[in-house]
Amino acid sequence: MKIGTPTLNDTQHEWMKIFARLIEASSGGRIKPEIYPASQLGSIPRMIEGTQFGSVQCFVGPPEFLSGVDSRFEILGAPGLFKDVDHAERTLQDPEFNKAFLALGEDKGLKGAGLFISGPAVFNTRTKVEKLTDLAGQKIRVLASPIQTEQLKRLKATAVPMPLGEVLPALQQGTIDGVMSTLQVLTALRFYDAAKFLVETNQAMVTVVSVVSKSWFGKLPADLQAAVSEAGQKASTEVHGWTKEFIAKQRAFWTASGGTITDISAAEHEELMKLLRPIGEEVTSRKPPEKALFELLQKTAQSKA
Repeated sequence: MKIGTPTLNDTQHEWMKIFARLIEASSGGRIKPEIYPASQLGSIPRMIEGTQFGSVQCFVGPPEFLSGVDSRFEILGAPGLFKDVDHAERTLQDPEFNKAFLALGEDKGLKGAGLFISGPAVFNTRTKVEKLTDLAGQKIRVLASPIQTEQLKRLKATAVPMPLGEVLPALQQGTIDGVMSTLQVLTALRFYDAAKFLVETNQAMVTVVSVVSKSWFGKLPADLQAAVSEAGQKASTEVHGWTKEFIAKQRAFWTASGGTITDISAAEHEELMKLLRPIGEEVTSRKPPEKALFELLQKTAQSKA
């Protein structure tokens, strides 16, 4: 079972380790998990295609990268949904919402295995951003989804979707001015060497989905299918404690490595949320199936607050 992700030494990588341990134990060694972090199985589009066709058995990454498979994968990145990582985790693990979200790729060769939190969104830039208006005119890498690109548009910046493996060279060369991501990904890949300035905006949450190849899964006997499904869910809840501790450590690691962290004021954060919160409803309203799932997400988040 080849399991691939674009990142290294972060929550996605940790989930893979937990999942591999669980699946090897529960399958009695009949499934041999192989972990490939840092895009060793190819770029993100190639890993997704490989999972659909069965040459890769599991892809782990932000669901926005799957928005080309089904636009509903982008909804978790909408601003203003979650108070903090614990609130987001409670929402994602709600049985009704979790089941609905993990079913999204079923008709495109992808079976959802796990859903979990990476961390709050932050901006990492080559020049210091002391207030959000400083982002105006900058070219910022985002995930390839309308919900993310629209956020940059409202901040009067230019959104630049690109695969993760191209981002650090683009920062080093000045092709882009910054990136919207999560702190743990930035520290693990040493982004502080190219862009040391970080501003914590916490307007949205970066999440992760794990999908397995439906064609591969369908060939497994029933007991191994159950083992894969159970391991995916267990790994997704088990990794949350590790993630919270890791996020806290990464703030200190970032500054110790020469980076700086800027917190926006409460008043500026309130203005930011007024600007960005409507994006989720506006973008999802264009497609009835996406609108319906987003409404379920909103309802679930409100009930878990």
